[in-house]
Amino acid sequence: MKNNSTKSLVTAGLCIALSQILSYLKVLEMPQGGSVTCGSMVPIILFALIYGMGPGLLAAFVYGLLQFVLGGVFSLHPLSIIIDYLLGFGVLGFAGIFSAKKNTISATLGALLASCLRFVMVVLSGAVVWKAYAPEGMNPWIYSITYNASYMIPETILTVILVALLFKRVYKFMK
Repeated sequence: MKNNSTKSLVTAGLCIALSQILSYLKVLEMPQGGSVTCGSMVPIILFALIYGMGPGLLAAFVYGLLQFVLGGVFSLHPLSIIIDYLLGFGVLGFAGIFSAKKNTISATLGALLASCLRFVMVVLSGAVVWKAYAPEGMNPWIYSITYNASYMIPETILTVILVALLFKRVYKFMK
C-alpha cells in the first residue's frame, strides 16, 4: 500500500510539473488574462481520472497555487486569487468523478466536466472581481461570459480531444 501512495504522489508531482510547463506554451493570450495553451489542463485531468477525485482535487489545487505564484500576474482583490487560481484550477480535480470506469468515454466526460467547471469559475471571477473591465453599460455577467468563452471554448475543445486520444495509453503507465 505504501508503494502505491508513493507512486501516486510522484505521479501527481510529475503531472503538476508538466501542466505548469505546458501553461507557458500559449497559442493565444488574452489582454486581461486567460489563454489557450498547449493542453496545460490535460495532465491534471488525467491524474484525477486515474487516481480519483480526492487526489485529483489536491493535485489541481497545488497546480492552481503554482499558477498564481509562478504566473507573474497581479490580482485586484484577494477574492480573485481564490476564484481564479485556487478554485479555478482546483475544480479540474472533479474529473475524478469519472475515475471508476477506466474508458475513453468516461475520460472524455471527466475532461468536459472539469473544463466546464473551470469556465464557471472564471466567469464568476470576471463578473464579481473583474467587472470594471466591462464596457460601460454592459452587464458584467454577459461581458464575463463572452470574454472568457473566447479562450475557454478552444481550450476546452483541445483538452477534451487530447484526453480522449491519450487516456488509454497514459492509463497503462500512470496506474
